[in-house]
Parts: sequence; structure tokens; C-alpha cells
Amino acid sequence: MTTDIDHQLAAAIDPWLQHMTWRRDFAAWRERRLRQERYQDERLAQVRAAIGELRGARMLDLGAGMGGFAVAAALAGARVTACEYNPAYCQIIRLRAARYNLRFPIVNAAGESLPLPSAAFDLVVAWDVLEHVQDPVAVLREIARVLRPGGHALITAINRRAWIDPHYHMRGINWLPRPVAEALIELRGRTKRGAAFRDMQRLSEMHYFHYRDLVQLCERLGFAVTDLREQALLAGQLPSRRPLRRAARALLRRVGLERAAYRWQRSFYTGMFELDLRKEGA
Repeated sequence: MTTDIDHQLAAAIDPWLQHMTWRRDFAAWRERRLRQERYQDERLAQVRAAIGELRGARMLDLGAGMGGFAVAAALAGARVTACEYNPAYCQIIRLRAARYNLRFPIVNAAGESLPLPSAAFDLVVAWDVLEHVQDPVAVLREIARVLRPGGHALITAINRRAWIDPHYHMRGINWLPRPVAEALIELRGRTKRGAAFRDMQRLSEMHYFHYRDLVQLCERLGFAVTDLREQALLAGQLPSRRPLRRAARALLRRVGLERAAYRWQRSFYTGMFELDLRKEGA
């Protein structure tokens, strides 16, 4: 049954989706945005693999967006604090939480300077965040500060060599000079012009990373780094839906080259890195 809160949520969310109407799956994608908290099983599983049971864990959702994961984690028993730079998104998080009669702190702040105490959290998640901030190094430094020793941060970062760009869904543009890539984005009608977003959204403004550079940066800031996708691959938990790809992976595993092939793909093709950063010093 559709409730008044559902209507309020749809009205609050829809202006932030209009720049993506070119998607062939726009209707289904919009529905997932409206019910984001119902589609968090994979992320919840990643968190449990890193820290164990969520119930009672002190968790910061940094760059919480529209609040899907924050609400899902709160429903799983985590002691959630959501931090989001966009005040309109903060209101969306409040509405989403109200759908389940949840109340948790929602902080409107930038990740470069968190108004939060040091060593206050067991877990920080920052998914789809680093590419959009002003200063990724300052954000990672703040994550290290607010984590307790031995705590974990789960982050994503975009590959500078991503073959299919995760934001514009176009092939090859990250292998081109940025002015040429942005001209192609314009030609395909996939800019965010007219959207409610105002900053850090153009391809040339966003921060993409080479894998080794990102790992070395995190290590300098006091983190031990684990590639979550590589870990899942080695555990046999990274299935492929494509039969040909499954067969190729099985062959590579048989001849002992699966890990090497994954690492080559990670450097030259993969769209997004998913990392577990454990704060050292426990």
C-alpha cells in the first residue's frame, strides 16, 4: 500500500533522477532508488564479512546519498550515523528512515572535515563517494581519524582506466583526453546539464584512480588494504552470468592464472575498485 511518506519520498527523489532518463531501464532504476533499502543484501554481506555481526556496531555512512544503506543497516541493528553533503539528500534520508519509524543522527557535512569525534566508529562505509569530493586525501584522512584502531572502512573508487565508465555508461572515454571525452558525452546527450546537481559531476572534475596509487595512498594513511573483489574471486564467490566468461575463468583457474588475469583486468578494464581498509594499531 502506498503511504503518504511514499509520495513524499517520490516527490523528493524524482528531481535528482531526471538527468538519467536516457537509461533504457529508467523505470526499473527509478523504482530501485525509491526502495533502495530493499536492495542492500550484497553490501550488508560485505560488511558482515569484514566486521561480523552488524547489531550494535557503531557505523558511519559517509556520503550516505539517499539513505538506502543507512536505513538497511539500521534495520539490521547497527548504530548508524549518516553523513551527507547534500541537504536535500539529508531530507530524503529522514523520510526513508521514517518509513520504518527509525531515528538516527543525520549530519549535513563535507567528508573533508567531519564534525565527529575521533575513534568513534567501528565501521565507515563510503560507497560512490571519493570521485565526487573536493579532496579525496583529506576525506580518507578523516575516515582514519574517526575509526577506532582495528576498525574497518569499506570504500569504492573508480578506475582511471575503466573501459565502461560507471557514470556515463560509455565505452572507452577514460582512455581519451578529458576534453575529447566530454565532447563525446555532450554529443551523446549524457551530460548532467539541467540536473539538480551543481558540483563535482563533470568527468574532468571527478577523481578517478589507478589501483596501485590508491593502495599506496591508503597505506600511507595507516590502513591495511584488502581488495574485496579479489578476495571473493579466490573464495569462489564472484560468479559470472555469462557462460563464456564462466568457462574462461574455469580454464584460467585450472592453469593457475585466474588471479593474474583478475589483476590485469583490475588495472586496465574494471570500472570500480571495492576495498576494505582496516585501520592499523589495534
